[in-house]
Amino acid sequence: MAEVQLHNVSKSFKSTRAVIDMNLTVPDGAFVVLLGPTGAGKTTTLRLIAGLEKPDSGSVQIAGRDVAGETPAQRDVAMVFQQYSLYPHLTVRDNLAFPLRSPILKTPEDEITRKVNEVAEVLHIPHKLDNKATALSGGEMQRVSIGRALVRDPAIYLMDEPLSSLDAKLRADLRVELKRIHAELAATLLYVTHDQIEAMTMATHVGVLDEGNLVQFGTPREIYENPASTYVAARLGQPRINLLPAGTFDEDMPPNAHQIGLRPEHIAHGTGKAAHVVRVEHLGDQTRLHLKLGEHDVITLTEAHTALQPGETIQIAPRNPLFFDAAGVRIA
Repeated sequence: MAEVQLHNVSKSFKSTRAVIDMNLTVPDGAFVVLLGPTGAGKTTTLRLIAGLEKPDSGSVQIAGRDVAGETPAQRDVAMVFQQYSLYPHLTVRDNLAFPLRSPILKTPEDEITRKVNEVAEVLHIPHKLDNKATALSGGEMQRVSIGRALVRDPAIYLMDEPLSSLDAKLRADLRVELKRIHAELAATLLYVTHDQIEAMTMATHVGVLDEGNLVQFGTPREIYENPASTYVAARLGQPRINLLPAGTFDEDMPPNAHQIGLRPEHIAHGTGKAAHVVRVEHLGDQTRLHLKLGEHDVITLTEAHTALQPGETIQIAPRNPLFFDAAGVRIA
């Protein structure tokens, strides 16, 4: 595996600045997730590393070497796309073997057999090797698509929202699979998504992108607990963070505070200001309370078997609040 570094990398498409002066290090053996909405620059960053796009400025290094003059094949990267991109007329075995039979790799057939069988075991699909790709379920097809990257043993795996077209259960299953594969292979993996759950559950590091800018980079816990801005704070956490005007609770606050941010679990019940229960969401292991605090909507958590009903009033107060200035920047 290899460390990947971007130094002041920028890329524009006509008047659109897709990536702006990005400095990013993907540590050797890390599972880095780039998180952001559509248009944040996630896929462009991936394509710049893969060599599918050329940066307007800056440099990309893989394993310590500048790869500006190298083709995607020479960069030794393996990419998994959102769509399965399988050959429908081939079996699972031949789909997995296809990258190894390229003229560049020239892999011996006995080595191909070994690698295909090994990856099939990792992905839990050895019983599907002789099936045609068209006979697979969506989750199985995505496993094969991921497997075609895994057989390569590249310097880095690049994954472009590979789970977004799957249903919720398959996404959850494959999140577990990808994390397990990363742990077993000690692979360097760069994964892009707009799904915060994928970022929180799989990543060793998260990079939050906003309109081409890398606005914060750290562990999922660091990003969640110490967001640099309201934008970052809103990217992680389900339900989303409550952002209210500073002074809503008459709390002590730093100078220049414009907003107070409260995660749902950081709202104490029983003291403080009166809030009206609008809706009660029972989710089994927890219950979400949708409240009205004056003119503001607030979501908080309570015990799973609460007897609270819509129309009732409770007292709430901040606990471990975050403060942001008028520009949305975190005030330490």
